Amino acid sequence: MFRKVLIANRGVAATRIAASLRRMGVSYATVHSEADVDLPHARDSESVCIGKGPARESYLRVEALLDAARRVGADAVHPGYGFLAEDHDFAGAALAAGMTFIGPAAEHIEAMGDKVNARARMGGTGVPLLPASGPLVEGEPVEPHVERIGLPLLVKASAGGGGIGMQRVHDASALAAAVQKARQISARAFGDGTIYLERYLEQPRHIEFQMLGDGQSGVQALFERDCSVQRRHQKVIEESPAPGVAAGVCAAMGEQLAAILGSWKYTSLGTVEMLMDRSGAFYFLEMNTRLQVEHGVTEAITGLDLVELQVRIAAGATLSDLSLGTPRARGHAIEVRVYAEDPVRFLPSPGKLAVFRPPTGSGVRVDTGYREGNTVTPFYDPMLALVIVHGRDRAEAIAGMDAALADFAVSGVSTNIPFLRRMLVSEDFRESRHHTTLAEEFARRVA
Repeated sequence: MFRKVLIANRGVAATRIAASLRRMGVSYATVHSEADVDLPHARDSESVCIGKGPARESYLRVEALLDAARRVGADAVHPGYGFLAEDHDFAGAALAAGMTFIGPAAEHIEAMGDKVNARARMGGTGVPLLPASGPLVEGEPVEPHVERIGLPLLVKASAGGGGIGMQRVHDASALAAAVQKARQISARAFGDGTIYLERYLEQPRHIEFQMLGDGQSGVQALFERDCSVQRRHQKVIEESPAPGVAAGVCAAMGEQLAAILGSWKYTSLGTVEMLMDRSGAFYFLEMNTRLQVEHGVTEAITGLDLVELQVRIAAGATLSDLSLGTPRARGHAIEVRVYAEDPVRFLPSPGKLAVFRPPTGSGVRVDTGYREGNTVTPFYDPMLALVIVHGRDRAEAIAGMDAALADFAVSGVSTNIPFLRRMLVSEDFRESRHHTTLAEEFARRVA
């Protein structure tokens, strides 16, 4: 096992990883920006300041992170999620510095991090793909692509994630402006303005599959998560099992994906994201080569600690060593992302948390990176907490989540809790009529 792990992240991600390392008895240290000096992840551990508030001056500085690791005597680095978690250069730099990168191999991060390349690689295995273009060269005519792909379509950043820069186009006359805007946002956000076009599915389900590989004996599929409730192409409610979908359908898809990743000798955690159309057909969307924000949903139904499994595999354990057997799913779990944001327009709401009292109780888990009195700055994603509720069935999980959110006391900033509660009790949600534009349609109806 490792001598010490540097957690190269902040907030919710850092405190979540720290919790597993403490349970495992593994020493760790954290990093923080000047803006985060008072957050729990920095206050509750040995922590190194790596720069000013903006991410590009702190959490995205590879050399600063590696220097922090050397200073604390770390022999391993955990990137968490977001920031550099899917940066193959960071993974390679950590290895070159003599440290273990707790995550997939750099070549797998690189292969799947570029969406165009990921589509080509996955498509070569027989997994269905939506019609799409290749990378668009600046100034290249787009009309031939539109004729082949059809409308509506999405303009997407090849290097992107989290829906950043994504532009939905229903009218060909709006395509040129959408392409230019997507290219600009992608270049600014990811340092890469490469974009491509992809067929847009109307009201699909977003279902993802959790994978765990050891790079040796194979890959284990750990069930699915439905992540269809989204705002601005970012997930806000996730649950497992996927409601309204036959278990055998998802199990078969998971086994197919596990076999593919196993043939690639995939190591560590990874999530394959799929779209499911109204007929029940799956299409590959992308793969996230990291710990997923919504991993707690899978942990709730399986009883597994995915961070611990990820750390043990990085330390050399095989799936056999982990003694997983045949994982079983029990009950139903729902996670909501509580944001400091306007509950109607979904705009960030930075400020001081005058009151911050997360809910407690049986079946309720809260992962957070804040305490009462902390300040939510404008520098980072304004997620305050992940609330995860486990119940014997979906109805119990929904009722438990609504009760938990009713008990979540926050003042000093606006939050999306009112929106989440309205969504949970809506007929569409309760009847499992999920799709990726449900949240924005619902927000317009209740505004």
